[in-house]
Amino acid sequence: MKKNTCEEPISVWSDTTTPLKFDTLKRDIKTEVLIIGGGLAGVLCAYMLGQAGVDYVLAEADTVCSGITKNTTAKITSQHGLIYHKLIRQFETEKAALYLHSNQEALEKYVQLCEGIDCDFEKKDAYVYSRDSKQELLDELDALQKLNFPADLAEELPLPFPTAGAVRFPDQAQFHPLKFVRAIAGDLNIYEHTRVRELAGCEARTDTGIIRAEKIIVATHFPFINKHGSYFLKMYQHRSYVTALENAPDLNGMYVDQAQDGMSFRNYNGLLLLGGGGHRTGKTGGNWQELNRFAAQYYPKAAQRCRWATQDCMTLDSVPYIGNYSKSTPNLYVATGFNKWGMTSSMVSAMLLAGLVRGEENPYAAVYSPSRSILRPQLAVNALGAAVNLLTISTPRCPHMGCALKWNKTEHSWDCPCHGSRFDGDGHLIDNPATGDLVKQVRTPPVRPADGGGVCI
Repeated sequence: MKKNTCEEPISVWSDTTTPLKFDTLKRDIKTEVLIIGGGLAGVLCAYMLGQAGVDYVLAEADTVCSGITKNTTAKITSQHGLIYHKLIRQFETEKAALYLHSNQEALEKYVQLCEGIDCDFEKKDAYVYSRDSKQELLDELDALQKLNFPADLAEELPLPFPTAGAVRFPDQAQFHPLKFVRAIAGDLNIYEHTRVRELAGCEARTDTGIIRAEKIIVATHFPFINKHGSYFLKMYQHRSYVTALENAPDLNGMYVDQAQDGMSFRNYNGLLLLGGGGHRTGKTGGNWQELNRFAAQYYPKAAQRCRWATQDCMTLDSVPYIGNYSKSTPNLYVATGFNKWGMTSSMVSAMLLAGLVRGEENPYAAVYSPSRSILRPQLAVNALGAAVNLLTISTPRCPHMGCALKWNKTEHSWDCPCHGSRFDGDGHLIDNPATGDLVKQVRTPPVRPADGGGVCI
């Protein structure tokens, strides 16, 4: 691979789009539904509610899609790894089928919305490959046959290394996520630079105004309210890295390794987007160096156009949490835990929550319920890791729940291995669930007790 031409991390999406700008809230307001968080999930919730004629407000702490959305690889697919064999084993065939159908509906909704929008939308087949286990692919194909989905086995792949084959999903899609957001968000009721500091009942307090709502949707990537839902036990965050290569081949599809530490591939506008080098946030991993070594070995004539990184909330059972924040909060909702598949999961979230806040029943609600069983092996791993970290004598500490932060020498940031909060070298907040800067050691404000009468929390 030729010399790195990318001085600072920036995604190809940010590099090729001018963002929209929205006002900051500077007064007290009332609304029927408040959406907290302006990533793709929050924007789509706002869009769906607006289409349904529901009065809503979206409050974003920074700028729209300035967090995880701008750093996605933007694959729109219902193929989320070799997941369906696992889902049938965990939840039985009926719920696995509902998960598949909900994501296929999300894909079709993108097809409808992207018609007539200049967002580089393309239909592409999606592949999950295995380097060494054909049996895993056959097991997945057996599961998909039970679900009546037309997947097949692809044995000849255009990848630069040997594989055991891949499971192919036909007619999936890819696009430019920020161009898409520009097209649908321009007329939405959004406030930027409006961080919600505290929830008291259904009253959201920001630095410059109070938002009173009947119902609230928390779409902040990792939920910031610790009193309900136990999300700090039910999830961890995982970082992954991308490099965009010039003078690399067009693979005509979207390819993902079934192994979490493998490589992903897709093309965009003459570039090959190579992903990998992942690790749990706060731990060590291959990062961009691993991608550079791979590109130098397999694509020696390629040159890096740009590079970026992202992180994803990983759930206990590989299914997102979408629905009521907890059993005790009937007017508070959440969308989180997208397990690296944020495009379709964001659309599923919007389609599901836009109905739930209006009192509509949905056949997919039970699949995504945040109150489903947490008795999964990953729960013990998460709890033990947090306990060990809390006993670590170290500074600085994360203002979210007091975990010892680890220095990320590759990205020059303080990272929390417990829940994934990140801070730059000067202590300013980069990624949640923390809500304040490290330099001030700001802790999440306590949630006030519910005061009855249909309150949110």
